Amino acid sequence: MKIACIGGHPDDPESGCGGTLAKFAGAGHDVTIIYLTRGEAGIEGKSHDEAAAIRTAEATAACKILNVRPVFAGQIDGDTVVNTEWIQKMGELIASEKPEVVFTHWPIDSHKDHQAASLLTIQTWMRSPQKFGLYFFEVCAGEQTMGFHPTDYVDITDTQQQKRKAVFCHTSQDPDGIYACGHASMEDFRGRAFGVRAAEGFVHMTGRKMGNLFPSM
Repeated sequence: MKIACIGGHPDDPESGCGGTLAKFAGAGHDVTIIYLTRGEAGIEGKSHDEAAAIRTAEATAACKILNVRPVFAGQIDGDTVVNTEWIQKMGELIASEKPEVVFTHWPIDSHKDHQAASLLTIQTWMRSPQKFGLYFFEVCAGEQTMGFHPTDYVDITDTQQQKRKAVFCHTSQDPDGIYACGHASMEDFRGRAFGVRAAEGFVHMTGRKMGNLFPSM
């Protein structure tokens, strides 16, 4: 299968569903991460160009560890927009990947860039003649992602350390802090709910499209 994941910034897809992406890639599927921005505003004391260069390199290194391909959509960190032009651009970008499964942020989130990534993806899902399964992931539950109740789980016991190594490629973003803000406990709690050591939880978008694709794994 072809899998795509749309995140607001470098480190979001890795921390939100890196274990799942690594699991898909390890099973031989074609996985792409689409970063809405390059994290231009994410390093204090650095210009947008300097921060973008650093965070692009970090994302590229993380993708190598996960065995996935990075794509950068071209919006600006902290100044993302959801409008007709960008709905069309995101639609074209996702269509070019021809995915059967797409992951993105849960739309109820304290960070507007996460919301923008989610809403652009939702609009693509609604408008696209090409059917794909849409699943939402969580990041920093309670502090950023809010009101998230998984419908599906993926056992990441075997890829948990691979995910962690990918997250720790983002040295400019304090990876220890990423885990301290809830990701370690999220993996443990979702694992307990699923009956495994570590898991990632997802909300499946239902309605006009395809059903649950996870059992095929």
